[in-house]
Amino acid sequence: MTAPRIAVPTYHLAAEQVPRWAAQDGFGVPGPYVDALRRSGARPVLVPPGPEDAKEVLDGIDGLLLVGGGDVDPARYGGDPAAPTYGVEPDRDRLEIDLVVAAAERGVPTLAICRGAQVANVALGGTLMQHLPDLPGVVAHGSPMDHGPVAHDVRLEPGSAVAAATGADRLSCTSHHHQGIDRVGEGLRPTGWADDGQIEALEGAGGLMVAVVWHPEITAPTDPGQQGLFDALARRASVR
Repeated sequence: MTAPRIAVPTYHLAAEQVPRWAAQDGFGVPGPYVDALRRSGARPVLVPPGPEDAKEVLDGIDGLLLVGGGDVDPARYGGDPAAPTYGVEPDRDRLEIDLVVAAAERGVPTLAICRGAQVANVALGGTLMQHLPDLPGVVAHGSPMDHGPVAHDVRLEPGSAVAAATGADRLSCTSHHHQGIDRVGEGLRPTGWADDGQIEALEGAGGLMVAVVWHPEITAPTDPGQQGLFDALARRASVR
């Protein structure tokens, strides 16, 4: 059976982030995402941000993976431009938002992780909580602006696509984000929550879109439940 081809948008790497490249910048994606896709039997297809048309990017593609990274431009969802924000890449926002919309129109299976979940929510008309540490009663979610990753439990809706993929109704998850889901985008519904009530998972009808705010790729090498999210994407992509 031919391996399903999964498009993975990359992000900008500044010149100082790439040793021995001198003054050159580049594009990249952290290896654990690629490794998790390969373990699932899928073939990653890396896509740099730029002028590409999203519908053309999806030609010949069986699935879509949106990875973590910097914040979505607040202007994309009517957010406060003065709120704490980092790592905004307008061309990446444009490509990924267009890819979510095109994937939804075509029925392309999609897994969106951390920033990817936020992109998916914004692409479908949702909004974001812009800085969780400012909110009362919120547990540590590993803000990348101040801290490293943290582990916390996520409760999953029984029978949901994310619960089926992970084989659990409750998971210990690695978290590294300072923004959260506020108004939920059209066609999505929450199916996972942290103990503080923050939405940690969203999905669309039929499970073609699965979005998680935590980072399953970090623990997927040793946690079959987290690897199961990538395996489920590959299975859905292989039967399109």
